[in-house]
Amino acid sequence: MDNAHLAALEAKHAGLDALIVSEMRRPLPDEARIAQLKKQKLRLKDEITRQ
Repeated sequence: MDNAHLAALEAKHAGLDALIVSEMRRPLPDEARIAQLKKQKLRLKDEITRQ
């Protein structure tokens, strides 16, 4: 994997992390959305580690 692709995956991973934190700070966080974001984040993490 080239560095640009890896950097893009890591940026998406960090962005998902920020969305999760933001959602969790809301007065009534959407648990379904948090779960969906965490699954996406895990898929990205798996893709990053496979390379």
